[in-house]
Amino acid sequence: MRSSIWPRAAVFLDRDDTIIRDAGYLSDPLGIEILPGAVKALQALNEAGIPVIIITNQSGIARGLLDEDTLEAIHLRLATLLSEQGARIDAVYYCPHHPEGIREKYRVECTCRKPEPGLLLRAADEFGLDLMRCYLVGDKPIDIEAIHRVGGKGILIGSGKDTGMTDRPDFSATTLEDAVYWILKDMKQ
Repeated sequence: MRSSIWPRAAVFLDRDDTIIRDAGYLSDPLGIEILPGAVKALQALNEAGIPVIIITNQSGIARGLLDEDTLEAIHLRLATLLSEQGARIDAVYYCPHHPEGIREKYRVECTCRKPEPGLLLRAADEFGLDLMRCYLVGDKPIDIEAIHRVGGKGILIGSGKDTGMTDRPDFSATTLEDAVYWILKDMKQ
């Protein structure tokens, strides 16, 4: 069931320490560990008909720690694990670049590496989104900055990670589940 918000709004999610435990340059699909409450949070968004889109920096590719085929296998396994539990991700957008990478092809300053909004702009174009009605949930200040650059709302999850931030989150939550329930309430206002 699609909500009346679709196709104008979506919820963007950072991947590591938002949906799955940050394994530090995850390079093995078998290393995925879904965080507690993440499935329930995704199910709530799915049931509301709100697109769920991962937006993630993956500089491990530029750093030579994994390749794009391995990253695709990781994301396929994540989608499979979530599907087996009744949750869905609608798309994954990633930035493989880093200006200090060892792989020349990926050693660039780009517009897709958060906090730059390139991935958000691409998703908005492909999904027909109004970014000012979108949300991004992440565990780092760059996540908040990225969504604020396009006029959306940023939710910081975790404890104490917003200390000293110049770009304040619209909401701070302990878990993805808390963040999603705040988003669903905020969308109704």
